[in-house]
Amino acid sequence: MTGSTDSPKVIYVMGAGRSGSTTLGITLGNCADVFYAGELDNWLVRSGVPQVEDEPRAQFWSSVRDRLEDPAGAAELFGHEAQRAIERSLSLFRVHLWPTRHSLRRRYRAIAEDLYRAVTQAAGVTHVADTSHYPLRALELQHVGGIDLYLIYLVRDPQGVVASFNRHDVGEYTKSTLHTNVYLWVTHLLSLLVFLRHPRGRRLLVRHEDFVADPGAVVSQILECCEAPDRTLPDFSALDIGLPLQGNRVTRGQTLSLKRKADSPTRASLATALAQAPVMAMLARLRPSTR
Repeated sequence: MTGSTDSPKVIYVMGAGRSGSTTLGITLGNCADVFYAGELDNWLVRSGVPQVEDEPRAQFWSSVRDRLEDPAGAAELFGHEAQRAIERSLSLFRVHLWPTRHSLRRRYRAIAEDLYRAVTQAAGVTHVADTSHYPLRALELQHVGGIDLYLIYLVRDPQGVVASFNRHDVGEYTKSTLHTNVYLWVTHLLSLLVFLRHPRGRRLLVRHEDFVADPGAVVSQILECCEAPDRTLPDFSALDIGLPLQGNRVTRGQTLSLKRKADSPTRASLATALAQAPVMAMLARLRPSTR
């Protein structure tokens, strides 16, 4: 991967959903010279229109669209096709999508580079935090020569992920315990491969539980990994949500208070513990890590 001082610096948060990527992204977006863009995999899906269309957010993303070097090229890929064929983990197992994946890949990478450059220009920053979390999106970004890519592999205790997907009171889609465990296996195996092939100096394993317990220490390590020139920490009790394109329900608010605390315990599932033990053992050996 090549890059220069003028290349957009992309902080890509990779890993399973419901692992706290939105909260981490918001926190990073409150650091100097970092813009939290949200889940940019939805840029093509939503045709560049933000999930929450308040005036400041609509104006910002309109300015991003205006700065694209090839808006017509991006418009050609608007819709779900690229996400289904390239980004989603199961696309590897859907043989009928392989030809589409091959035909879209070159344009997809060019649009991604164009988008990151437009976002940095519109926000007036050097770093963009993208919490799309798909490992296959990260794999494609590793082949985009016009950006400097930093990988943050965010991992949460699988018991917490399963419990989150099992909830029916948060207005988010749900998964069964079995489905979630299969999803975790696929996501972590792909993430492991992508993480290990990335330059050691530009990757970092972050445990959600460490971030919750001591956000200052973890954010400091992330800023160091991402070569941020100003590593001043934000006020964690009054974080500005910013103008993300898309995220979970937290992004619909204005501010977020992040208090240093231990993660809330969840009811343990023996089946989940046994199913995820081999993966957790592999993750424990990954370096560099915040632990």
